[in-house]
Amino acid sequence: MKTLGQFIVEKQAEYPQAKGELSGILSSIRLVAKVIHRDINKAGLTNNIIGNSGIENVQGEAQMKLDLFAHNTMKNALIAREEVAGFASEEEENFVAFDTERGRNAKYVILTDPLDGSSNIDVNVAVGTIFSIYRRISPIGTPVTLEDFMQPGHRQVAAGYIVYGSSTMLVYTTGNGVNGFTYDPSLGVFCLSHENIQIPPNGKIYSINEGQYLKFPAGVKKYIKYCQEEDKQTQRPYTSRYIGSLVSDFHRNMLKGGIYIYPSATNYPNGKLRLLYEGNPMAFLAEQAGGLATDGFQRILDIQPSALHQRVPLFIGSKEMVNKAQGFMAELS
Repeated sequence: MKTLGQFIVEKQAEYPQAKGELSGILSSIRLVAKVIHRDINKAGLTNNIIGNSGIENVQGEAQMKLDLFAHNTMKNALIAREEVAGFASEEEENFVAFDTERGRNAKYVILTDPLDGSSNIDVNVAVGTIFSIYRRISPIGTPVTLEDFMQPGHRQVAAGYIVYGSSTMLVYTTGNGVNGFTYDPSLGVFCLSHENIQIPPNGKIYSINEGQYLKFPAGVKKYIKYCQEEDKQTQRPYTSRYIGSLVSDFHRNMLKGGIYIYPSATNYPNGKLRLLYEGNPMAFLAEQAGGLATDGFQRILDIQPSALHQRVPLFIGSKEMVNKAQGFMAELS
């Protein structure tokens, strides 16, 4: 069984310009995954990570204790790396420049949703961590600037997620396919378990919060009805599966085939998910696995960010399903 560490070393040869720096960052994220895994598995035995923290994030949303724990764990792990120049998180209003000599001379910035679906932890449902890595564009030797974080998704050098479920898995891409590693707690290592993941071009699962149906655009409503119609040729009706954690829903659909939709709505006219922390990294993974990711009209990875916490609608998953949903959006827009 090949470990994540062995895999990273083998792949270093593909990125001679990085000189192992990207590998070092991935090693830090591996450590973060182990720490969060350890504490999540004690969630029912401690009050330190269960429940509401009583604090709101920059979007005015209640932060769970686990959100803050995961945020601080990721931040502290990255500060310790010489390769990281700055950090931005869904849980913090502004980006953080690592303004030390090492930080000013580092080449990469990290954006993250430290704990996706954290409200699920109280009821023992799968949650995740999402990360995105860019090469900075500001001059080396100076502190990073906002522009370093405001790059379109197609400039990502790596992205991935960790899903904490029946097992803990780390899935990532560096632009050369998608690979998944399952954590073996008895050995303390991640082992390659899903090599060169490919999203099936079509699937039988659609994932959307149908409780918000009345607030959705007409194109989304028509696609939902399409999914529910009987048609033997296209094997409809499809199955509705919605966990409420982007990482968990996407992970299932990536392996089995399906589409995840979090559209705009009357209460979220620009969508709810964040472009930089959720949309871009998941879109990079989807495309590297042969799928698609759009906002209903255009490719997610081509969107030029305009704000650090910008929201975006997301249609992501199997290529044929995303194209079909996007067709309904164009028809009824």
